[in-house]
Amino acid sequence: MKKLEENSFDPRYINKFASLMTVGNGYFGLRASHEENYVNQTRGMYVAGIYNKATVNEPSDLVNLPDVAGMNIELDGEVFSLLTGEILSYKRQLNLENGELRRDILWKSRTGSRFRLTFQRFAAKNDRHVLATKLTVTSLDKPAQMKIVTGIDAQQTNFGRQHLIEEKVRVAEGDLLQGTYKTTESGHTIAIATCCTGSVKGEMSHTAKNRQLLSAINQNLLADTPFVLEKMSVIFTSLDGDLRGESPEEATEAVLRSCSAVGYDALLHKSAGEWAQFWMEKRIKVASTRDFDQLAIDFSLYQLEVMTPAHDERFSVGAKGLTGEGYKGHVFWDTEIFITPFHLYTEPEKARKLLRYRYLRLKQALDKAATNGYEGALFPWESAFTGEEETPEFAAINIKTGKRQKVASALAEHHIVADIAYTVVKYYQNTWDDWFMKKEGLELLKETSRFWISRAVEENDQLVIKDVIGPDEYTEHIDNNAFTNYMAWYNVEQALFFMDKYGDDDRQLKDRGHEFLKRLYLPKANDDKIIPQDDTFLSKPEIDLSRYKQAQGSQGILMDYSRQEVNEMQILKQADVVMLLYLLPDVFPSDIIYENLRYYEEHTIHDSSLSKAIHAIVAARAGEIEKAYEFFQESCLIDLGPNPQSSDEGLHAASLGAIWMAAMFGFANVSIKNQRLSLDPKLPSGWSELAFPLIFQGSRLHIALTHNQAVITKVSGDDVCIELNGTEFLVSDKFAMDLH
Repeated sequence: MKKLEENSFDPRYINKFASLMTVGNGYFGLRASHEENYVNQTRGMYVAGIYNKATVNEPSDLVNLPDVAGMNIELDGEVFSLLTGEILSYKRQLNLENGELRRDILWKSRTGSRFRLTFQRFAAKNDRHVLATKLTVTSLDKPAQMKIVTGIDAQQTNFGRQHLIEEKVRVAEGDLLQGTYKTTESGHTIAIATCCTGSVKGEMSHTAKNRQLLSAINQNLLADTPFVLEKMSVIFTSLDGDLRGESPEEATEAVLRSCSAVGYDALLHKSAGEWAQFWMEKRIKVASTRDFDQLAIDFSLYQLEVMTPAHDERFSVGAKGLTGEGYKGHVFWDTEIFITPFHLYTEPEKARKLLRYRYLRLKQALDKAATNGYEGALFPWESAFTGEEETPEFAAINIKTGKRQKVASALAEHHIVADIAYTVVKYYQNTWDDWFMKKEGLELLKETSRFWISRAVEENDQLVIKDVIGPDEYTEHIDNNAFTNYMAWYNVEQALFFMDKYGDDDRQLKDRGHEFLKRLYLPKANDDKIIPQDDTFLSKPEIDLSRYKQAQGSQGILMDYSRQEVNEMQILKQADVVMLLYLLPDVFPSDIIYENLRYYEEHTIHDSSLSKAIHAIVAARAGEIEKAYEFFQESCLIDLGPNPQSSDEGLHAASLGAIWMAAMFGFANVSIKNQRLSLDPKLPSGWSELAFPLIFQGSRLHIALTHNQAVITKVSGDDVCIELNGTEFLVSDKFAMDLH
């Protein structure tokens, strides 16, 4: 398996690689910041669900917790830094196969002494509370004196905002450091314990000052003799469901003693075993002329795994996962539309938990709808732990105008309601989970339907939906957004279907729902076969977008035009209509899909990280396979590309999910039709094979596709009826079919 590599030290990329090489396990994520300090380096450790408001009127932040990875290393009195001395060799690797981050350095001090340093760390996959680190230092030329200072540093902030009260720090039995902290507003307790072991023979002392609890180790290094320091850290919080009656402090101490006794290598072996199982059950394999394709897919699957809090359905996946503080760690529609599909087709129980996150916050959605004058459930555009609306009132100051732009998403970007309902339906279609649908899914569908019915207004003898924002956030406050109207229609249609299926006798909702479906305005294609994105989009002026397309993702157009000016031109951040064609492909004929893909791509500058992969899927389905592959390649570069600032504040979680989606729903062209699994492969010319595991309606399958053949193997479960290139087959063991 490929490893993600950094082969030279470049301070410009220090925060980008800190995001890319995050280690985690769904419970916590630790940015790959270097152990030694650099001025612009952003350290970060985040535990799923731990949010806090810095002040009462601000949105919640995913709290940057005290750091346990930092180390100050002195070698013969000289502070180790890659900005001083000479780097003779440097390599850092994130091993996607076992989740270990390793950095190997050969460094010459200013006095000419050479040292080899190896830093290793991983978040245990078999015990989500454990972070293991290891440092190996060898003096290559002569005996040397080394001093290491490390411990628990609670000086960390969220971009300058402090969220934690230091409640208690202590040193137990001479070597165990423990800090207990509480969030200032949400009242969560976080306990962290750490200790150092290994070939320490020198003296160790401890200090507690200025929110830092530190151990100082003085050690004599023999020439050409490795010195090994292992540092184990354990995190528990008051939100943990596995405390077994212990306090977080008691739990950290017990687990830390246990894992320290086992040691780094043995812990890594156990964790690697869990990763081996993950890759066996979920890895997509691509035989491509470009090795990067496999790396990008492996990377996306690794990150999707380590950012998903599968241990607790009270939590969900933020827009940056657990890799950084971008978007304050909030949960968007990204989770349902871009992240849940991976879990749905590989481990449906995780998809169910992500949907239960929404169900458990249904009351807050009902309250938001009522506050805004609507019925049913209006889910927040940005969510955190409580389920309340977390969208900031204002965006960052525009450096051209000097003014703050008011964020309208919480007031008008209501398509998230239908996005959640859509995913409830897709979950059922794959799992036939009647218990969930009867008890919770149907309630979600009914309450989201009530919202849309109350959201529509009468105009010209039909129902319309006015003043909304679709996925294209460069076009605000428009009427009859095609994406929103069609998705609302689908939402209500599916609610009525499942009400009939389960014998729900809510006659008033049924009558209102049927009236809504009959009368809701759905934008139709014009004489040029173009579906209008909204009532006014096609009448707006056009400009040459080529310059902005070349700088996709930079939002550079906002330096030349105000948001108001962009709103009045045919300029798309991402194409609503193309997104609609992806989600509801069977609603539109193939010629309409092709023409709309072409037209809207011309007007899209892809400033959204969600855009390219969706274009790849729709292009592949439309037969534009090589164009789809170009979109796929570009989507893989959103985080892994050369832009040094592209991922500084965390990875683009939805984009990573979309890479998997492009392979599955685009090139393999997997879908569910008439309660059957359907495949209609569209492999790029540079791919000779695409092989992947998949779970459908409880049966585990393995599918291998080439340009000439499809081989489908049932690994476990019941026989499965599959539609392959339009022909139905029953797969009971292993099935092969020529594709010509």
